[in-house]
Amino acid sequence: MESQRKHPRTFSFEFFPPKTPEGKAKLCATWKQLAQLKPRFFSVTFGAGGSTQQGTLDTVLEIRGAGHEAAPHLSCVASSKAEIKAILSHYKDNGIRHIVALRGDLPSGVAMAGELRYANELVSYIRETTGDWFNIEVACYPEYHPQTRNASDEVKNFKRKIEAGANAAMTQYFYNPDAYFRFIDECEAAGISVPIVPGIMPISNFSQLARFSDACGAEIPRWMRMKLESYRDDTASIRSFGLDVVTGLCDKLLSEGAPGLHFYTLNQAGAVSTIWQRLGL
Repeated sequence: MESQRKHPRTFSFEFFPPKTPEGKAKLCATWKQLAQLKPRFFSVTFGAGGSTQQGTLDTVLEIRGAGHEAAPHLSCVASSKAEIKAILSHYKDNGIRHIVALRGDLPSGVAMAGELRYANELVSYIRETTGDWFNIEVACYPEYHPQTRNASDEVKNFKRKIEAGANAAMTQYFYNPDAYFRFIDECEAAGISVPIVPGIMPISNFSQLARFSDACGAEIPRWMRMKLESYRDDTASIRSFGLDVVTGLCDKLLSEGAPGLHFYTLNQAGAVSTIWQRLGL
């Protein structure tokens, strides 16, 4: 963990672009509440094949208009180079200097991956077309990407993104801190020294969490799964248990030298604010 201790701590919150007027109003209230915690930036997700492109930009510009840093996500799957270039120009024209570059998931019913197949190719293309204009974040997977065939491939794939020009990374969420610490050690051994910020998913709805986790390869440890299942529909107990577990996880990560936390908020402020207060941040 030594390479991680020397980076300044970065705290950030992730949102998805809302699709309805009610969703927009709710998200606006959420980011205004979380802005009081003074995160380094907010990030806003990007639908596969650019499906939320306008919503991503609108949300980023609204947050930036209030004086906070916001980073749009950009995924390359099912998009052409010309489409990516147009989006990058649009972001640049709006003074956006921070971007989260991802491969993304292929939209259902789409057979072709697009001209840029992997995140490292997207990072290279951003650097080719915009130089060092953007601070580029990428994703990494301490518990392995669902399509990774063996453990050493995970670090090699991640290293390709860094060598292509990424400045920092945020991880997929996890609940086993040892997976993160082991991954950091492997990255250090491979000569990767950029900040790798742990991704944190608060727990408020077990069935939703189980669905997400099955899709993205994040493991819910058996003891947690059994405990959460035992609460059935008792949302107060699920939330209380979730707050205890996730606060404990964050505390361990920070005390052992993690360079910050990136919260997957699901456009909710409550759990994140409570965890933040409990950590004394």
